[in-house]
Amino acid sequence: MVECRKIGTEEMPAIRELFAGVFTGEPWNDDWSDGEQLDLYLEDLVGQQNSLTYGLYEDGRMVGLSMGRMKHWYTGTEYYIDELCIRTDRQGTGLGTLFLQEIEHAIREDGMVQIFLQTSADVPAYQFYRKNGFQELKGHVSFQKRI
Repeated sequence: MVECRKIGTEEMPAIRELFAGVFTGEPWNDDWSDGEQLDLYLEDLVGQQNSLTYGLYEDGRMVGLSMGRMKHWYTGTEYYIDELCIRTDRQGTGLGTLFLQEIEHAIREDGMVQIFLQTSADVPAYQFYRKNGFQELKGHVSFQKRI
């Protein structure tokens, strides 16, 4: 049985396990060895006023995670996804597409009008989002400055 539901900080141990398990592996290879930094990051995403986090559960086990926030924009309120993942051993099974469909249904019911997210063009997630109807924003550029 698969279930999608809103979750919060009460699910932090499962969130931490799933997030680190996915993003420390290929193709991301993020170094989340600093547990304190990981906890602060997850708290930033899950524990704030406008945070909106969804968990996807298969037979009671968290297999999907979407962490973001409600953002009030001139075109209407959107769900800004900072992180979305499916447990590595469950990727490619259709769970990601199902998860996105469930999220879209839930946010539509809450009056939101769109989803915004960013990903790299050179990772499998890029094609996954394209396949699921997301459109690349031409002319949109992300900047970073290391200090």
